[in-house]
Amino acid sequence: MTGEIEDAIERADREVFTKDPPKTLKGQIGFLLKQFGSAKAVAQEIGVTADSVNRYRRGARKHARADVAAKIDDAVKARWQPLVRKRRQKQAAATGGITVETRARFGYTSSAGSTDDGRFRRLTVHLPAAYAQRLFDARYAGASDQEMRGIIAEGFKEVYFQDGGDRAMGLSDVEINDIDYLDLDY
Repeated sequence: MTGEIEDAIERADREVFTKDPPKTLKGQIGFLLKQFGSAKAVAQEIGVTADSVNRYRRGARKHARADVAAKIDDAVKARWQPLVRKRRQKQAAATGGITVETRARFGYTSSAGSTDDGRFRRLTVHLPAAYAQRLFDARYAGASDQEMRGIIAEGFKEVYFQDGGDRAMGLSDVEINDIDYLDLDY
């Protein structure tokens, strides 16, 4: 099972298409056949028989069941324009940075006399390129969702809570818990 951060990266990746993926069932199956090389491989990916894949390809079946159609759509989007995605991630990691929008419970550790009780906040924060690079590196290294949350929390600490070093210098640790939603844009 993937976590909130991995899902958010996948959604952000899907938004960077320069050309829309095929929309018709026949077009989607044709694309998947090119990617996988055989009807049997496509069938295994989407959970149907190779005969069904061939019927979709020929146009003998114009519509798939709703659950199969969703799997086909996900499989196409996951493989559509990988070079565009890579280029966009590289740009974010080099210069552009990454924007994180979330509603979550933030807890923190700080100097004596201040509270460390977590509370829900809705934040939209643009993190510098270094955090995008660390997040993508962690993702490709197989980091857990908790580790990727830590990278984002560290970025929030620096950019939002400490305002780049202008305030809250006694803040030593920020945690993200109970995520309602989390979206990334780069």
